[in-house]
Amino acid sequence: KKKTVSFSSMPNDRKINSTAACISLMLEGCELKKVRSNSRMYSRFFVLDADMRSVRWEPSKKDSEKAKIEIKSVKEVRVGKKTPVLRSNGLSDQFPDECAFSIIYGDNYESLDLVASSADVVSAWVMGLRYLVSYGKHSPEAPGTGHPSLRTSWISSVFDLADLEKSGRIPVSRAVQLIKALNPGMKTSTIELKFKELQKASERPGTEVACDLFVEAYCELCTRPEIFFLLVQFSSNKEYLGVKDLLMFLEVEQGMEGVTEEKCLEIVSKYEPSKEGREKGYLAIDGFTRYLLSADCSIFDPQHRKVCQDMAQPLSHYYISSAHSACLLEDNFWGRSDISGYISALGLGCRSIELVLWDGPEGEPVVYTSPSAASCVPFRAVVGLIDQHAFTASAYPLILCLVVRCSAPQQRLAAQCLRKTLGEKLYLEPPNPVASYLPSPEELKGRILIKGKKLPPTCEDSEGEVSDEEEGWELARRLGQEDREAPEGGGLRRVRLSRELSELVSLCQAVPFQDFESSRRGQRYWEMCSFSEVEAGRFANECPAELVSYNKRFLSRIYPSPMRIDASNMNPQDFWKCGCQMVAMNYQTPGLMMDLNVGWFRQNGACGYVLRPAIMREEVSYFRANAKDSLPGVPAQLLHLKVISGQNLPKPKGSGAKGEVVEPYVCAEIHGIPADCAEHRTKTALQSGDNPIFDESLEFQINLPELAVLRFVVLDDDYIGDEFIAQYTIPFECLQPGYRHVPLQSLSGEPLPHATLFVHVAITDRRGGGKGHRRGLAGRRGRRVREYTSTKATGIKAIDEVFRTATQPLREATDLRENVQNALVSFKELCGLTPAANMKQCILTVSTWLLHSDSAPSVTLNLAEQYPPMEAQGPIPDLLRKVLTAYETMIQTSRTLIESADVVYGKLIQAQQAGMDFHKELHRIETKEGLRGRKLQKALESFAWNITVLKGQADLLKHAKAEALDNLWQIHNAGQSCGIGRNGSASPEPSRLQAPLEPIPE
Repeated sequence: KKKTVSFSSMPNDRKINSTAACISLMLEGCELKKVRSNSRMYSRFFVLDADMRSVRWEPSKKDSEKAKIEIKSVKEVRVGKKTPVLRSNGLSDQFPDECAFSIIYGDNYESLDLVASSADVVSAWVMGLRYLVSYGKHSPEAPGTGHPSLRTSWISSVFDLADLEKSGRIPVSRAVQLIKALNPGMKTSTIELKFKELQKASERPGTEVACDLFVEAYCELCTRPEIFFLLVQFSSNKEYLGVKDLLMFLEVEQGMEGVTEEKCLEIVSKYEPSKEGREKGYLAIDGFTRYLLSADCSIFDPQHRKVCQDMAQPLSHYYISSAHSACLLEDNFWGRSDISGYISALGLGCRSIELVLWDGPEGEPVVYTSPSAASCVPFRAVVGLIDQHAFTASAYPLILCLVVRCSAPQQRLAAQCLRKTLGEKLYLEPPNPVASYLPSPEELKGRILIKGKKLPPTCEDSEGEVSDEEEGWELARRLGQEDREAPEGGGLRRVRLSRELSELVSLCQAVPFQDFESSRRGQRYWEMCSFSEVEAGRFANECPAELVSYNKRFLSRIYPSPMRIDASNMNPQDFWKCGCQMVAMNYQTPGLMMDLNVGWFRQNGACGYVLRPAIMREEVSYFRANAKDSLPGVPAQLLHLKVISGQNLPKPKGSGAKGEVVEPYVCAEIHGIPADCAEHRTKTALQSGDNPIFDESLEFQINLPELAVLRFVVLDDDYIGDEFIAQYTIPFECLQPGYRHVPLQSLSGEPLPHATLFVHVAITDRRGGGKGHRRGLAGRRGRRVREYTSTKATGIKAIDEVFRTATQPLREATDLRENVQNALVSFKELCGLTPAANMKQCILTVSTWLLHSDSAPSVTLNLAEQYPPMEAQGPIPDLLRKVLTAYETMIQTSRTLIESADVVYGKLIQAQQAGMDFHKELHRIETKEGLRGRKLQKALESFAWNITVLKGQADLLKHAKAEALDNLWQIHNAGQSCGIGRNGSASPEPSRLQAPLEPIPE
């Protein structure tokens, strides 16, 4: 019986750490399932011939000379379900994408479709075949022969430096420390065990190791197969990336623009450990691994590490990082007030801090939030600390929310303390009565705002009565200080307020909330309301549109329910989706909710301010916070996430009694509006040690990208109790595409040294304007009916006539976009690529087919033309003809889009602006038409819907035109770099840089 090799049950010494290892496994052979066009699968034994010129399989009805594929006839090796046979409905659910691969071969571009037992087997065959295809024209060296590689030479030189006695051997302990230094994060016990294994296998026990054994141990311990597989995919040479290979990887896979050879040489000199590699401009596996793990290749977009959003909008247009009980280190009931809590919150970019003032025993006010009278902090000390740390993490305004529970004399002392300590930083200018909105964070830079109650203008005394806030009374009840009972018959409590403290309040005057209609008619822009979590949650569920509209002009602060005596946190997304700016969090309590808060506020340089989505800021917009589907005017996107592997995962906290083995799985969660909230998990990596392979693809539809957050959670499937291992939370807008490492953090948000997840990220526009469509039987029976976004009738004739003029342009805009989208997807599928692939990858794939054949048909790109045609000379195979036809369709639809977009865009904007002309007169027209009640509500909703749809569809068209121009640039660029372009002196830069369509004013 022939021996079959399965990576999943392979001993450690058979780990893939070189192309030679892959070819060795192919020479031994293994069982794969061969898929036929009738969707049936047959198990066959596949093996690489000893001369490495053919792949054979048996048993077969064909004679042995026909049941084989010559390596020189292979055009391409595809990973995943990338051929019509593997995509067919009868098979799509029978095996995972990562277990399938196809060999495209012969002059007619036939496909041999195969399914392996695991992704590791696929990796070995694909890596080995791609190597043989690249070197088929030259006789490849047999595995294990030839000159020492760049890597071997470097590791040997490291050994020589450590061999102080020059005896050719070093102590095992020194060898272990050396490997640990070269690969931080690896456990000492793992390295020691590897040396024992190798010493035993080579029958050379002892306390010292020779150079060859050290090299072997290093290669087996420090080679990550998934990264090596990636390197071979892009390497035009054996086992390293040249400058051109690296440039191709960065542009095509990592989505980087404007990469130069100089930039690639910088990367090589920074990360390649071998001197020879740096001198020759080669990036071998160790340098490549170091680069992928570095900050230069982070999953977090570096542009977002600094302030990158428009900071000149009104204050009410931003989410503001807010703390509830910042001075607490533990829970609300048993907590200790500690001054370091303020430093921690301010260090995280917190821009709103709550201070509850109580009468102090020494005649000076104190701040404390626990029932223990001994745990108070002098108010003077807190203010001094705030003065010292207010602007260390962020220059933007800090809001101090004062909840006054102390007597008038102590209020005066508090006011004096604030004035004296904070001085010029205090913002005391009265609000501008002619303005309609609050000043911007940019205008208020370096200033501290006081949020609190203010005496009425009619009060001329040194102190007076004001309505009290509910916040803070729960603690008073526990302290036994609730001497101010609510007045008979209900209503708000009244408290005494000193004039000195009242005069410190300017732009954030606290007022009680009555109802949305009263606020719309009478609330002034500098007045703000605080809502309890319960009250705000009720508004968010029952009247989200009114809450969104309220938050366009006014600040709102949400504070936790007093029932949260354990200082747990509410979900900030429940209130962010309605535009609430200040959701007060218990910073001292780690967990999911705090992860979301900290992760969310990283996206704008961690400055504590994040600009809200445009749809929540525009004066007229239609937005349903609780929508379960896509939003009008907001382009939905698809997140394609591949979780490949984990590195140096720690054991769950508290699992000390358990063995060393962790059996992890990864949960990827999307948090955002209800339509986006989703969770997918990978399979469990069994008996995987610290570096598990997951190799699993997940997909999410994101309807409001600006409000979505992605959270990775690593959990242990083998532990009963707290199975949490690590997490990382990142705003969707901060994701970088390509192969990235996720820097994992502990439950409290502390970085876990060297613990990472290796993932691939791709983001594409979702096809269609309605619900997401799954490819299934129904999709095959007939063409999907195109869905058009249309305007809605308001019931007001003059307004409806204006919006009716946009009916045809809306249809045209959808047709222009979708025709290009459909043509792109068809072209990518015929190239054997996913919809997430870019145009450069498509052109490079076609060029690879043509260049890997002696009898290649002549196909060229005429780069002299702005819309370069792909031309064939002589007869071409059927598959290639289909590709050329799909390319031509894609070019023609793109041309139509580019040349028609401006006119259609103009019509949409004209209709939108004509509609907006009615906006100021809307209430007068409604009264004249006699609209009231439900009819009035419907008319207002329809008007907002129409304005939002017109702006959104115009924006989508503008974006589609920019993408089409970028695709043309990619075609020119790829055609020149891969050798199938002719007349390449013409540059598409003018068309790429031509003036974009004007943005629509808010």
